[in-house]
Amino acid sequence: MLRDDAAVPRTAPVSFSEYLGEHHPGLLPAGRTPGPGGPVDASSLAPHATTIVSLTYPGGVLMAGDRRATMGNVIASRHIEKVFAADRSSVLGIAGSAGIGLDLTRLFQVELEHYEKIEATMMSLDGKANRLAAMVRQNLPLALQGLAVVPLFAGFDTARHVGRLFSFDATGGRYEEYEHHSVGSGSVFARGALKKLWNPRLDERTAVRVAVEALYDAADDDSATGGPDTVRNLWPVVFVVDSAGARRIPDRELEAVARTIVGTRSSAGREA
Repeated sequence: MLRDDAAVPRTAPVSFSEYLGEHHPGLLPAGRTPGPGGPVDASSLAPHATTIVSLTYPGGVLMAGDRRATMGNVIASRHIEKVFAADRSSVLGIAGSAGIGLDLTRLFQVELEHYEKIEATMMSLDGKANRLAAMVRQNLPLALQGLAVVPLFAGFDTARHVGRLFSFDATGGRYEEYEHHSVGSGSVFARGALKKLWNPRLDERTAVRVAVEALYDAADDDSATGGPDTVRNLWPVVFVVDSAGARRIPDRELEAVARTIVGTRSSAGREA
C-alpha cells in the first residue's frame, strides 16, 4: 500500500491503476477476460519478447534487450524494443507476451507520473518495485492462459547512491538481485556470460560491452533471441541509470561495440 487509506482522498487516488480498476477495468491488461469456452493456452497466438539482461556497476545500473519477438517458430518482429525508461531514474524491461508487456509498461509509466503529480515527489525505488509487482500479480489470470509477462526493473537509489535491480515472477513475487540478472528465453546463456564477464570494478563503457556480449552469447544458442544485425543495422536497446538519470545509449556507440565483438569472435574462429 502506497499510503494510509485514511490519508488518501477518495476523489484523488494516488494509484492510477486503482482508479482504472474501479472505473474502467477493461483498460487494464488484466481486464481482458477469457472467451466463453473458459481458459485456454493462448501463448502461440501473440508475439513474445525474449531476452533482457541487467547489471550493476559502480555508480549505476544498466539494462539491455535484444530486438527480436517470436511467435512459435516464426520471427514476428526484428525491430521490437523491450527496454524503456520508466521515469527519470528507473528503467523497465519486458519478457513474455509482448502486447501485454507493452501495455503494462505504459500503465506503469503513467502510474509513476500520476503519483509524482499527486504527491509532488517521486516514489521511492522500493515503492516502484512493489507497485510493479502488484501490477504483474493482476495479470495472473492471463498468465495462466500462457500470456505471462515477466519484467526486469532497475533504477538508481538516491538514498543509497547505488544502482539496484529487481526481478519478478508471474505471480507478482518481487526479488532484489545483486550484481547482474537476466530474464527471457535466452536468459540461461546470457547469465552464463554475465558470470564470466562481470566484475565489481566495471566502468560504464565496459558494462555496455558486457551486456551486448551477453546478448550475443544468448543469440548464439537461443533461436528466439536476436543478435546484432549488421545487414539491417539493428542493435540492442541499452539504457544506463546513474545519479544523472536514465539515458539510452546511442545506436552509433552500440554499433561500434557490436562490430568489435563480432570481429573478435570471427578472428578467434579463424585462428582456431
